[in-house]
Amino acid sequence: YSESVFRTVILTDGGKIPESLSTRFHPVLSSSLVDFLRNLFSRTLGLSPGEKVLDELSLEGVARYMQSADGVFLHSVAVLRRHADSEKFSAGIPDFRSPGTGLYANLQKYNLPYPEAIFQIDYFKKHPEPFFALARELYPGQFKPTVCHYFIRMLKDKGLLRRCYSQNIDTLERVAGLQGEDLVEAHGTFHTSHCVSFFCRKEYTMEWMKEKIFSEDIPKCEACNNLVKPDIVFFGENLPARFFSAMKQDFPSCDLLIIMGTSLQVQPFASLVSRVPNSCPRLLINLEKTGQSDFASSLLGFGGGMDFDSDKAYRDVAQLSTCDDGCLALADLLGWKVTETKCTFTPAHTQSRSPPALLF
Repeated sequence: YSESVFRTVILTDGGKIPESLSTRFHPVLSSSLVDFLRNLFSRTLGLSPGEKVLDELSLEGVARYMQSADGVFLHSVAVLRRHADSEKFSAGIPDFRSPGTGLYANLQKYNLPYPEAIFQIDYFKKHPEPFFALARELYPGQFKPTVCHYFIRMLKDKGLLRRCYSQNIDTLERVAGLQGEDLVEAHGTFHTSHCVSFFCRKEYTMEWMKEKIFSEDIPKCEACNNLVKPDIVFFGENLPARFFSAMKQDFPSCDLLIIMGTSLQVQPFASLVSRVPNSCPRLLINLEKTGQSDFASSLLGFGGGMDFDSDKAYRDVAQLSTCDDGCLALADLLGWKVTETKCTFTPAHTQSRSPPALLF
């Protein structure tokens, strides 16, 4: 690739299956040791991590960076994202925890030991009924993508998207037009289902599972009669192997990291922000600043936290808004038009170079 190639990664943090991420720390810890030591020594010795990579630490600075190299778009944006509450409302997705109206409150008739038990794999194997009742409320196809989803789709269409890392389980990224190779669905997905038996693991389609759920049948494997579960990550289960393999490929060569709607509190997903090069700008689109460095996280090996306000800040930008509003603002600066049904861009910003043969 030429020097003007721009690699972008998008991180998305969504769905409501968060703590399940805590079951796979070691691959992240071992592979981030060098980054941890570098970041720790830099902070301890008061060394600046590098010169500013944006001409201004603002959304405008990010837009100009994306249009650098004589107007040719760089290639490789990574996106990390999760539905913020405002985005869930925009998409029509019900929330979990609101007293009286949240989905958890409406599952009291099942006498759960605690609401989150419906996402515990051991509890599910003994009592699958509460989960499938909840699944009827959540099932993909009832909700619609938002402006944010279509902005990510536009990055793909323009050859800018390396990968979208999502903690959402609603498949709205796919509905908006992303394909499986564009996504790392860290908390799993409803897109496929599998028999829970270790010796069987027969795969089922989304359509098969949907028919079972809405007929109020408990899905059973046609081969062995064990339970069949959507491929979402329950508490007590490992993250998908793809999360770790793709992470090692994508982040070292990322040119821009966009983080949307996430608190960056759950590991190992939150540590992904530290895996991009020190020269990679990081844009947070969220209602509040999050992901800042702290000493405890550094000692655990999750260095490289965000720095928006200190004298040493040089690459991190916080756009404090909803995900939809932040994406609209960035799209406007780039000359793109994004709506809830399509995305277009003006001729002045048409890409004049073919995208890389392989994008992550």
